[in-house]
Amino acid sequence: MEFILHVLAGAGVGFTIGLTGVGGGSLMTPILLLFQYPAPVAIGTDLLYAAITKASGAVSHHRATNVDWKIVGLLALGSIPISLLLHICFLDARFEGSNEGERLLTYSLGIMLIVTAIILILRNKLRKGAIEDRPALIMKAIHHHRGPMTWLMGVVLGFCVTLSSVGAGAFGAAILLVIYSQTPAVRIIGTDIAHAVPLTFVAGMGYFFSGYVDLALLASLLLGSLPTIHLGSKLAARVQDKTLQRLLILLLLGLGGYYSLS
Repeated sequence: MEFILHVLAGAGVGFTIGLTGVGGGSLMTPILLLFQYPAPVAIGTDLLYAAITKASGAVSHHRATNVDWKIVGLLALGSIPISLLLHICFLDARFEGSNEGERLLTYSLGIMLIVTAIILILRNKLRKGAIEDRPALIMKAIHHHRGPMTWLMGVVLGFCVTLSSVGAGAFGAAILLVIYSQTPAVRIIGTDIAHAVPLTFVAGMGYFFSGYVDLALLASLLLGSLPTIHLGSKLAARVQDKTLQRLLILLLLGLGGYYSLS
């Protein structure tokens, strides 16, 4: 029965990802916590789940020339080292004989769920404002220092994704859409997905080597999600995107408030 529930959970999250483009870490980790998995196991398993599910999307975007590998490289220069440092110098020590590490992870998850919800609300306005160069001085500064800002964004993503499994999707894409406002949105999304694969893999392997990844759970989640991601993608054009986004935002705000205050 537990196996079936895990497959159904994977199917539901996969369908949501295909339909809205959002929902990997934002939904999967909270669901695993509801199944009473410890926070490190939920986050570690979800990170490897994300690496595998996003890999096919990254390949598709690469084939369609929708990946800017220079931006991917700059992001990775910031995100991969910070993820490794968090595991080596901080997280492993926190998990040994203490509940502090688990509380830190659930709190980080709550904050990132709220941030993701806010980004979903504001991302169209952020994109529009960036394209129209408002305010002009700020946008000129951002465009002039794109390289360092991209690297810094990678550091932020590495920190957030490693601690919560959330941030490699809507959050990362929204900020990149502002930094690279003249780049087509589909190319930014493809670039963000391509960067998410190595980041979630490295972060997930850190949890794996610490013993916090459940491989049987991972297999059941993938069994459910991989077919439904494609189903959701096919139905995306026929469904009211705004209604789904609003429901998702309310869910993320509710879950974020619960985990950040618990």
